[in-house]
Amino acid sequence: MIPRLFPLVASAVMLSPCFAQAAEPISIQGADLKLEGDLGNFKASWSYATPEPNLLLATLSLTAPEAATPPPLTVSWSVPAVDMVGIWTPDPSKPKNSHMGLKVGARGSKAMPLYSYFDSGDRNRMTVALSDALRPSLLTGFVREEDSKLYLAVSLFKEKQPALKSYEITLRFDTRQLPYYQSLLEVTRWWAAQEGYQPTHTPEAARLPLYSTWYSYHQHLDPKELLEECKIGGEMGLAGIIVDDGWQTLDSNRGYAFTGDWKPERIPDMKGFVDQVHALDQKFLLWYSVPMVGDKSEALKKFKGKTLRYVKGFGAHVLDPRYPEVREFLIETYEAAVRDWGLDGLKLDFISMFSAIPAKDLTASNGRDLASVDVAVDQMMTELIARLKKINPEILLEFRQPYNGPLMRKYGNMLRAVDCPNSGPINRKHIVDVRLVADRTAVHSDMIMWHPDEPVESAALQIQNILFSVPQISVRLGDVSAAHRQMIAFWMDYWMKNRSVFLDGRFEPRGPAQNYPLIIGRSKDKLIATVYHDLFVPLDGEVPAQVDVVNAKAGGDVVLRFAKDYGAATVEILDVQGQVISKESTTLKAGASVWKVPASGLLKITQTANH
Repeated sequence: MIPRLFPLVASAVMLSPCFAQAAEPISIQGADLKLEGDLGNFKASWSYATPEPNLLLATLSLTAPEAATPPPLTVSWSVPAVDMVGIWTPDPSKPKNSHMGLKVGARGSKAMPLYSYFDSGDRNRMTVALSDALRPSLLTGFVREEDSKLYLAVSLFKEKQPALKSYEITLRFDTRQLPYYQSLLEVTRWWAAQEGYQPTHTPEAARLPLYSTWYSYHQHLDPKELLEECKIGGEMGLAGIIVDDGWQTLDSNRGYAFTGDWKPERIPDMKGFVDQVHALDQKFLLWYSVPMVGDKSEALKKFKGKTLRYVKGFGAHVLDPRYPEVREFLIETYEAAVRDWGLDGLKLDFISMFSAIPAKDLTASNGRDLASVDVAVDQMMTELIARLKKINPEILLEFRQPYNGPLMRKYGNMLRAVDCPNSGPINRKHIVDVRLVADRTAVHSDMIMWHPDEPVESAALQIQNILFSVPQISVRLGDVSAAHRQMIAFWMDYWMKNRSVFLDGRFEPRGPAQNYPLIIGRSKDKLIATVYHDLFVPLDGEVPAQVDVVNAKAGGDVVLRFAKDYGAATVEILDVQGQVISKESTTLKAGASVWKVPASGLLKITQTANH
């Protein structure tokens, strides 16, 4: 099919940053920052650095003659709300096309102190981050209608903290004209360069597709059935299994009343089961709920009085990690499982439940060797990853959104999108949100699932929405149709062959205000674009010799806009199962080229000669 050629025109639905005129960068100076709050015995001072134009590092230092509870403080400033169409925050539940009310709460085990205002061309307008991602902080803002200005604030010590003599935090203000995703990446690397924030190693196995039992089996786990899933999954390109909640109890009433003892009641011969999975050349990861000891567990008796709170809906208590015996119990539990059962990794859940709300005694006394819950969690997790690596240097540790901040990258090498069963578009949004602040740490999709009666093109959308992550699948593979199996096998093979582009290439998620309807990954040799709505793919600058476009929508045209002549090329169009339905040679010139690609199909362009 010879492509139709059109002159270059702008369209409201054709998303491309080249059509938006950039406004002047916002100016933020040290003098614009206002510190408010009763300092008490503390003295405050500011220092400033400007590594390059429109990048301000403002460092606040607090000192006191003797240790005292730090007072609630607020740093505030305002800027004109010029050329801002949305705001990126780490909260996956918040829309990005509104900045009427900004609220980002963060601590070491939840989210991160970061947000980024962007313009209609996907460019950064103002990215703000805090150096201290461990202690609780609150970042807020609103638009004042009378003057159309943003009034912004950073609240420190709003949640009561243990006594201290000194404290230092840097506020990073970036108003450079960069793609918003580059600005976020630079914050991620800024954190990673800080002492105590260095990310852990990401093993090769963390970058391979996995089967998960959660959606497909929930707590009804049968080793024989799961072993069969591993066999089928291996044929489709899956490299291992995550056995989720249910292995530790025969109770299937959901909730967490039986967590804490971690005896393999439902899978008594856990070591034998792991060995059988390994015999298939697959990895084995096991789920744990880290903070909780259930009402019906023996562990609760052991740690009576050493918990932070009771969660009625879960039927479980949250352990207090400030007690050394609590930390050691948890670490030893995971050490024993990895050592005795031969596990390749752990899925560690609910880390964000560790917090001192409601506030308890914030002192290192009465058996506690640490005053801060957040510091205790950091110390425990840092020691955990170190001790597990002594058993298995390639150990895998998965955490899920929203515990995916910079400190979580220190302990974990797999960050998963938060649960969104049977929702490809939401999965895509969550994945991109995690990818933007993960750098080289492996980002996994939420487990994809679909109804057995789904048309194959619709089922494929679940996979196509997660291509820029490491896939996790949670459907009963033995029950899927032959057409679905063929589709899964094709797209898993395509993902593996192009993994270096999907995971390691330049990551360009376009249109954050529209939940990323176009994602581009590019390496030196190849560009892959996934298109989720009717818009064109802008091919600017140096275009690689291979260009693939995934038509992740219900058919319709695939439109590419070449900024300059591309030259002679071979064009293939494949259907959802990877069958070639057309192949031709053509010459591609500057302007828009349009192809008819079937629903959930694939367009492949290979340059045959330089023009």
